[in-house]
Amino acid sequence: MPANARRFRHQLSRNQTMSKLGFIGLGIMGAPMAAHLIKAGHEVFLTTRSKVPADLLTGKAVACKSAKEVAEKADIIFMMLPDTPDVARVLFGEDGVSLGLSRGKTVVDMSSISPMDTKEFAKSINDLGCDYLDAPVSGGEVGAKAASLTIMVGGPDAAFDKVKPLFELMGKNITLVGGNGDGQTCKVANQIIVALNIAAVGEALLFASKAGADPAKVRQALMGGFAASRILEVHGERMIKRTFAPGFRIGLHQKDLGLALSGARTLGVALPQTAGAAQLMQVCAANDMQDLDHSALVRALELMAHHDVA
Repeated sequence: MPANARRFRHQLSRNQTMSKLGFIGLGIMGAPMAAHLIKAGHEVFLTTRSKVPADLLTGKAVACKSAKEVAEKADIIFMMLPDTPDVARVLFGEDGVSLGLSRGKTVVDMSSISPMDTKEFAKSINDLGCDYLDAPVSGGEVGAKAASLTIMVGGPDAAFDKVKPLFELMGKNITLVGGNGDGQTCKVANQIIVALNIAAVGEALLFASKAGADPAKVRQALMGGFAASRILEVHGERMIKRTFAPGFRIGLHQKDLGLALSGARTLGVALPQTAGAAQLMQVCAANDMQDLDHSALVRALELMAHHDVA
């Protein structure tokens, strides 16, 4: 086959795989995630609570006036929103997604919200003849920008298979955990582990500093042993360098731990360490630090000790 014919065939195949996508919620996480879809050549219809960032309006990206308009124009609609009430409003409120859907479309919620409510949202969208995936992420702003997010998915196999190539534009570790709600359950479990690790690193570095050791050298030494972790590497450095600009805000992590504790009450299980971490975050919030990065949880420990790590 001549080279120009091969190029034409490749281009035709590529164009056939391009999708009409929607992305709702263009904050710290959503904006870079949407940017990866745009860069890949997809037609992406965008809307957010404020104005769509100008730097996203490249390629085939189009700003829309409402979530309903996005749902009317796109075949697969992604959402990246702060909390459960926000998702409910965007899906079912005035000019919401549900009002713009037609049979055969797919809604993908990448927010971190209640697993229980997610199951109800999915049922309502399914009743409209559409698929629903819950696909919360881990990796923060850094992972969103680097397209290296971990994506935990709940929903039917066929919908997952259809959307997976798009997930691969935003993340690296992509797992279908189970049915609707299971992705959100997995994310809550992730947030429990992350919170407890941040608290452990904060306590360790505070103890070392108060005892007179150099916390930076202690961290360096621990990174070579069994205590090494991604939290010690990234958030430990933040604690030492006092770089608390938000990659993931304390206020959002508080919300996630609230989901964990609420779910635990429903399930009849105790999560005492999770409750302790939630209280440390509450100390930060009570001292106007809810908009700092969650590594600033160490500030609650420092306030109680009257001593700063660095």
